[in-house]
Amino acid sequence: MSILVIADHHNTDLTPVTANVVAAAKAIGGDIHVLVAGAGAQAAADAAAKLEGVSKVLLADNAAYGHQLAENVAALVAELGKGYSHILTGATANGKNIAPRVAALLDVEQISEIIAVESADTFKRPIYAGSAIATVQSSDAIKVITVRGTAFDAVAATGSAAVEAVAEAKDAGLSSFVGEELAASDRPELTAAKVVVAGGRGVGSAEKFDIIYKLADKLGGAVGASRAAVDAGYVPNDLQVGQTGKIVAPELYIAAGISGAIQHLAGMKDSKVIVAINKDEEAPIFQVADYGLVADLFEAVPALEQQL
Repeated sequence: MSILVIADHHNTDLTPVTANVVAAAKAIGGDIHVLVAGAGAQAAADAAAKLEGVSKVLLADNAAYGHQLAENVAALVAELGKGYSHILTGATANGKNIAPRVAALLDVEQISEIIAVESADTFKRPIYAGSAIATVQSSDAIKVITVRGTAFDAVAATGSAAVEAVAEAKDAGLSSFVGEELAASDRPELTAAKVVVAGGRGVGSAEKFDIIYKLADKLGGAVGASRAAVDAGYVPNDLQVGQTGKIVAPELYIAAGISGAIQHLAGMKDSKVIVAINKDEEAPIFQVADYGLVADLFEAVPALEQQL
């Protein structure tokens, strides 16, 4: 049994979720290879080679993969993947773009966002916005799987796998890279942060959201938001936490002015410690909170920042 992990990377570096996906691969068991498809991606390949449990890194370094165009990467993965029993990738934007195409090319089903491994062919995944957990079994010869990174502890960077070049290049000619706009921030990336401070509709406005930013900066954390806050225009949508936003599981999650709709809870309930600040004592967020404070956030948050 052998497993191919599709690395999530930025060419110059490996994103943290890849270490979580390798942890899921280790839980399945077998020989683990990591595919790094990019352009000028030697640094990402070297980082992948250090992940514990990885026996080989396949580096496909070609301009066709420079911007992770799904049509090109999926064709490569489908070709290489015929020799593996499992193909895993993170449930990231790239992973969700590539994995369904790979499954279609291989004529197998895809299993989405697993959170636990029961055996080599049986996995657990959340359904109904995390309200229930489904146990699914696949009889496909090749299992294409996306992994919810927050559900698995990242492997250590103590390995020393060999890096092998893949000369084959797949350019489907179906899409081309036009451009991108990257948001620059001194704060940690939301899905990788150890501390997240999130605000909801209760914050009231974009200007008042400043108290959330100040607390996050004091804690060295990232800023998140509920969908209600995003829809109201308080913050950009890349800060949204929830079923239709980003899934986070930091060491500490502070929710201020967030009622706790089931869609939001689906994105943060795996956080190690949850602190909720809300003036409504009946707010659903208190049902999952480790610490709850019934208070006006405009008094509580500045007071907390001052004490810190």
